[in-house]
Amino acid sequence: MLGEIKIVNLRKIWKNEYSNFTPWLSENLHLLGKAIGIELEFEAKEVSVGPFSADILAKDTGTDKFVIIENQLEKTDHDHLGKCITYASVLDASAVIWIASKFTDEHKKALDWLNDHTSEEIGFYGIKVELWQIENSLPAVRFNVISQPNLAVRQASKSKEQTELTENRRTQLKFWEEFSTKLIETRKIGSVQSPRAQYWFDVALGKSGIHLSNTFNTETNEIGVRVYINNKKVEDWWPYFESRKVEIEQKMGIKLNWNPNPDNKDKVIMLVKAFNLEQNEEWEAALDWLVDYTLRFREVFSNEIKNKTK
Repeated sequence: MLGEIKIVNLRKIWKNEYSNFTPWLSENLHLLGKAIGIELEFEAKEVSVGPFSADILAKDTGTDKFVIIENQLEKTDHDHLGKCITYASVLDASAVIWIASKFTDEHKKALDWLNDHTSEEIGFYGIKVELWQIENSLPAVRFNVISQPNLAVRQASKSKEQTELTENRRTQLKFWEEFSTKLIETRKIGSVQSPRAQYWFDVALGKSGIHLSNTFNTETNEIGVRVYINNKKVEDWWPYFESRKVEIEQKMGIKLNWNPNPDNKDKVIMLVKAFNLEQNEEWEAALDWLVDYTLRFREVFSNEIKNKTK
């Protein structure tokens, strides 16, 4: 036998948006992040922006940039659309997430238009929130993505820009495109940044200010994986990681290079390997190595971060 799925009125669980839904969402951002493929970290509630207040301010742990979350337990309206755009501009956000119980056609089209006509530095997400229940089970939340950045449109725009890149930049972009594809195919990482024509490629660790920063160096013919700790987080995290050095290297199964540039305010823990990157036939081995160690680094250090913050 199969049970019947029922839609539960949101007000049955969250009677008030400000007092009930926003606090609940603040503590369950991982559910929202999973729906859109972004690792979110809570920063603050009711953040003042002029005479208004953004419901939730979060951070994309992969980019360390702000994400605005605006909530409605009713259908969308022009007032909230305007607030979303205003908050994004004032707080220089990388993403705006507009949550509502119902999206009008006009507001969905507005978000789609914004995604098609803005740069990849900002993304607009429309999320329809629902509560589902099977027979007499506890209600479960479901975040339905109504609108999100159009990757096809942005890829086409990026293709035009590639014609102006130097040969070295095009090589970097090609390598990271192939790396991104292989990383996604492992299905072990929920979200991956868009490949860019640069020597690094960041991967989130679930904590703002700390991330993996992979490298592709055509001058030294080396690729590497780095745990990158922003100088603002060094005081909180560097002593902890150092105290766990033996355990971390045991879990990694290899010795790591700790703080190779001691004069830098930012700190890194890294592993590099030489490959002949000028020969494309060696890329397959290089990419396999980099994917393998990216996943190892991510598992070990994300668990270390979770254990410290418990």
